[in-house]
Amino acid sequence: QVQLVESGGGFVQAGGSLRVSCAASGRTFSSNTMAWFRRAPGKEREFVAAINWSGVTRYSDSVRGRFTFSRDNAKNTYYLQMRSLKPEDTAAYFCAAERSPYTAIVTTTNAYDYWGQGTQVTVSS
Repeated sequence: QVQLVESGGGFVQAGGSLRVSCAASGRTFSSNTMAWFRRAPGKEREFVAAINWSGVTRYSDSVRGRFTFSRDNAKNTYYLQMRSLKPEDTAAYFCAAERSPYTAIVTTTNAYDYWGQGTQVTVSS
């Protein structure tokens, strides 16, 4: 059974940093696109960042330059390093993975087949 488990969320002051992790089990995703989405209260789930099989990354305009997505294939774990956090970054963060390998990065939720349960990030002003 494939599982994605996020961790590392929490409370941080504006300007601070936080790293969230996504541990995958049940299969490896070294050849697959992985992504982070987030959902703020009262808003739709939105794309944050993605990394493909070759290490190419893509970020939303709102986080580019502040967030970094990396992967450790040996550990089957993926990381989102978040810096210079803002109150508007407050949201539940979800890890997602595509089932098919060697795909181009897509920023829509329906492209992803596996999802974690989310981890809450709260940024105080």
